[in-house]
Amino acid sequence: MRFRHPDGTAVHLGYCSNVHQAEDLDGVLAQLATHAEPVRERLGVDRLGIGLWLARDVVRQLVAEPGELRRLRDELAARGLETVTLNAFPYAGFHREVVKKDVYLPDWADEARLSHTLDCARVLTALLPDDAERGSVSTLPLAWRTPWPADRADTARRALDRLTAGLAAIESETGRRVRVGFEPEPGCVVETTAQAVRELRGLDPERLGVCLDACHLAVQFEEPGAALRRLAEAGLPVVKLQASCAIEATDPSAPAARTALRRLAEPRFLHQTRTAAVQEVQEAQEAQETQAVQEVWEASEVRGVDDLPDALDGGLPTDTGPWRVHFHAPLHADPEPPLRTTADQLSRVLAGLLGGASADCDHIEVETYTWSVLPEPPTDLPGGIAAELAWARARLTGLGLKEEHQ
Repeated sequence: MRFRHPDGTAVHLGYCSNVHQAEDLDGVLAQLATHAEPVRERLGVDRLGIGLWLARDVVRQLVAEPGELRRLRDELAARGLETVTLNAFPYAGFHREVVKKDVYLPDWADEARLSHTLDCARVLTALLPDDAERGSVSTLPLAWRTPWPADRADTARRALDRLTAGLAAIESETGRRVRVGFEPEPGCVVETTAQAVRELRGLDPERLGVCLDACHLAVQFEEPGAALRRLAEAGLPVVKLQASCAIEATDPSAPAARTALRRLAEPRFLHQTRTAAVQEVQEAQEAQETQAVQEVWEASEVRGVDDLPDALDGGLPTDTGPWRVHFHAPLHADPEPPLRTTADQLSRVLAGLLGGASADCDHIEVETYTWSVLPEPPTDLPGGIAAELAWARARLTGLGLKEEHQ
């Protein structure tokens, strides 16, 4: 799906295929037939964006076998699908029975991460629509925070210099530009926009920037306006927005809330959980005191644990403020009461990026990869994804963007 911002920028909206399980090319092609094309048909559009997650073995095959790469491009076109972005954060095995912290391996101190990311960029240049201005690839925020000694941090920084050079070489060879966005995530070396500025400032903004995940932003209790200003002032472009919602328990001590949270504490994915005292923030927001909101947010103490079961077993206080959980919740649907989502936070991120005179991001990817681990997984996954995209479409058109049709 494409939209036109009032400034003339083409804004691409799609969904991420990491919600589907496939570790080989045949599996990826089957996803397009059984999920992506039905999503497009449910939306009643003639063109749907899909942000592909391609496991490492698939990427290797596509780089080595140009005929297979053409087959993927042809299949996308035949089903009314287009790809302007790849999710290169998970490396492989994203739907194993237990993933947890393995999703952060290999990290940016490992040569394999650089090689994989550049290969993803090469693949993407062949998949980009002819009229797309550029492509994007999202990746992990350097590494999980421990262990991260100085020598590994130095190795990673040198890898980013090589990444910049590699992307420039790919553009020279293909005529197509691809930017890489590092995705701040709770628990990682870069988990907040302030840390993104600290670790990534000074990189080439034509090649590298941030992939902003709205769920992660909410879990860290970052105020969207202040976060976006911080990135802009540091010269870090938002290469891509992951349109996602976290789970919030307003009163985590309530028995009903704890029961609902227990049902989300599943074994596959890591569900980092944070708490902060936000009453003063809410009061400032209600009074529309923008400066006060920023000051209170920045002064508030965010406390957290690495997984939801740790929080439920006493790792987080229940009397200091709400809990927010890194559990990507469907954008359009309410979770089990009394839980709620941070959809209002996502709406504010969209407004901050696209509600002004200029478009500050042109790739938006709905990334709810957790459908299969919901307490009640959907019987109609294409219908659920289509409903999420319809939710996002309504927010974009409400900001003044015009949907385009072929």
